Amino acid sequence: MEYVLIPPTNGDDWTVPEADSEPVPSEEPDSDQPVDENAHSDEDASDFDDDDDGDPSDDPDHEASPPPETDPAMVFADLGLMRPLMDSINQAGYTHPTPIQEAVIPPALRGKDVIGQAQTGTGKTAAFLIPFLNRWRPHTLKGPIGVVMTPTRELALQIATEAERLAPSSKFRCIPVYGGTGMQSQLNGLARGCDLVVGTPGRMLDHLQRGSMSLSQVRYAVLDEADRMLDIGFRDDIERILKRCPTERQTLLMSATVPESIKRLVNRYMKDPVHLHMTPNTLTVDKIRQSYFTVDPDRKFELLKRVIEREKPRQCLIFVERKRWADNLYRDLKRAVPKAAVIHGDLPQSQREKIMAAFRTGEIKYLIATDVMSRGIDVVDLSHVVNFDLPMDIENYVHRIGRTGRIGKDGIAISFALPEQGGLLTDIEMMINRLIEADQIEGFEAAAPRAKGPYREVKVVFSGLDAVKPPPKPDGQEDDGWGADAAPAAPTAPPIEGNDPVKKPVFGRRNKKYSQRL
Repeated sequence: MEYVLIPPTNGDDWTVPEADSEPVPSEEPDSDQPVDENAHSDEDASDFDDDDDGDPSDDPDHEASPPPETDPAMVFADLGLMRPLMDSINQAGYTHPTPIQEAVIPPALRGKDVIGQAQTGTGKTAAFLIPFLNRWRPHTLKGPIGVVMTPTRELALQIATEAERLAPSSKFRCIPVYGGTGMQSQLNGLARGCDLVVGTPGRMLDHLQRGSMSLSQVRYAVLDEADRMLDIGFRDDIERILKRCPTERQTLLMSATVPESIKRLVNRYMKDPVHLHMTPNTLTVDKIRQSYFTVDPDRKFELLKRVIEREKPRQCLIFVERKRWADNLYRDLKRAVPKAAVIHGDLPQSQREKIMAAFRTGEIKYLIATDVMSRGIDVVDLSHVVNFDLPMDIENYVHRIGRTGRIGKDGIAISFALPEQGGLLTDIEMMINRLIEADQIEGFEAAAPRAKGPYREVKVVFSGLDAVKPPPKPDGQEDDGWGADAAPAAPTAPPIEGNDPVKKPVFGRRNKKYSQRL
């Protein structure tokens, strides 16, 4: 039997193609030990027994233990990957795995279900792609044998591009599927057959309903940015897709947070997963310098120009809350600075792809975007993120500023806060467990000082029912109507008609009464 994904062997060594007889050398200068490569045939692989192999991560209590510290001397060659994949990793410029990659790849190579909880910008994409690519072998099936679900089109295209870059063979085929673009190219790619499908749940369901894609051969499923997919309403679509996949599969879930809604998915569709909690107490990257300006609404654009002039960013990503506001800001900004563009969900997909390609190559220097784009933008040279509008959902703040400071690099995040948004800014600081420093530009008054005039005495006159004084009580009478006897009051003489200055009431009413609702 020809295996599509080579089953894991006992231990951490992996099957290496027979053509590659030489071991993968370690990149450490002091290490002369080659990686132990035990080439297994398909018959040996069929005898795989995934019982206890002595690894502590197989213990059910492994989830409660803290993740290991990253070994700065560890390199990808230490993971025992096959030679063609190592060549692709070296060509991509990857040397040392990030903490999430160091934690996720070993159990995923052993065939375990894994929950990788880490903040954005830590290298989660390679963490779930490398185990799949290491076990992949050329085959004659139509496929796909792996699926990756993402919340946005841009993230799907980004993952597909990364998979093609890390592919161990030119025969590896990856098809991105997402809405907003023509179906024909996707249909042609799926008809020719593929190994990995990366896309949004909605478009995947569309292909399943058309019959252009089958999940009966899937052995590897990934939910990337799972918390975001649930936030935007993909839960039902995700469950429909997972139900169509074989039960004998490996499932990985990547998320910045693991709320109860995700735990329900885990309990239903994952088998004894290893939960790797790599999110620090401070949710934002320490190397990102964060600050804020207090600014009036009518001075925000002028402040943006001053900030750009002072900071001189290599590339800058500017976030706004609404698509219409993004278009309005773009019309003003393109007159002030060169190489500006805007991107949001209303643009055609082909135009969005062109804008993203130009932003990655540096042709666009200033990109205005909405929160939909906060998880689909990965630009190496991005130095600044500006929150032109504070996010109403405070969790989006982390994903916004996570576009800079990627994988250990420095970054700067600047936020504009209106005077009445102090409470929202405090909520963000409490969530990230960090104080955001106040900033100002010398010679520019971003927020007009609030005038404090002298206190004035205000006399409030209320003429409602509560203002009506009750009639005086007779002497000795208590509130409950019980008291000492008193002499009856003497009858008063009727007023003389000619001497009464008060007009006679109409229909017997002496006072006007208004509705309580008024």
